[in-house]
Amino acid sequence: MNDKLWFVPLVLGLVALAVAHYGGLVMAPTEAMMGEVGRIMYAHVPTAWTGMLMGLVAFVFACGSLATSKDGWDIGTHASVEVATLLCTLLCIQGALWAKPTWGVYWDWDPRLTSTAILVLSFAGVLILRALVHDQGKRRIVTGVTTILAFVNVPITYYSVKWWNTLHQDMSSGSSIADEFKWSLYLGWLAMMLIAVGLVGLRSAGLMARLRREHGETALPKAKQKIELLAEKGGA
Repeated sequence: MNDKLWFVPLVLGLVALAVAHYGGLVMAPTEAMMGEVGRIMYAHVPTAWTGMLMGLVAFVFACGSLATSKDGWDIGTHASVEVATLLCTLLCIQGALWAKPTWGVYWDWDPRLTSTAILVLSFAGVLILRALVHDQGKRRIVTGVTTILAFVNVPITYYSVKWWNTLHQDMSSGSSIADEFKWSLYLGWLAMMLIAVGLVGLRSAGLMARLRREHGETALPKAKQKIELLAEKGGA
């Protein structure tokens, strides 16, 4: 696949996001319980859903990387963990902005908020550990194992509002959302998914190109040594 084609879902996602946010911030009716503050859900909920799914994508890539030891799976793990970290960080920021007018504080050690913060730190930890390991084989294993461990917190975060007493509202579902809110919310989710796919694809392409350059630089000295050895044998 041409690397530049990854810009297609990214651009489509940005356009769809603009339409979804216009629908949510301007056209949608005011939410009955939270008023105008409730409009942040059109950004917050799609970010949450997509961030969780990117965690799942990273988990799948990590399993593939450990099972096959192929660079493509390892790079996919790296890229998807980066995007998941970005989205979960954005999720925490959006949650704080929502919490201030709703709960009166930017942060409360609510189970959903706390588990999301741990998720951000876990994915960031994967990237930090990966950067510290320079051997490609060891780096692949470390990245795969730590990504799987970090993913354990994804279902915990998702179900936290059901498992514990929490200030956070219950999980949203199609049956709990009024019809007039649905199209902006679901379009926003589709937009975020397209953006995430585009970012993962572009980042993976860049990482693969860098890996090929590194392999090429490593292979050149070895090839030179072989040529010199053959020349010595020929001279002898």
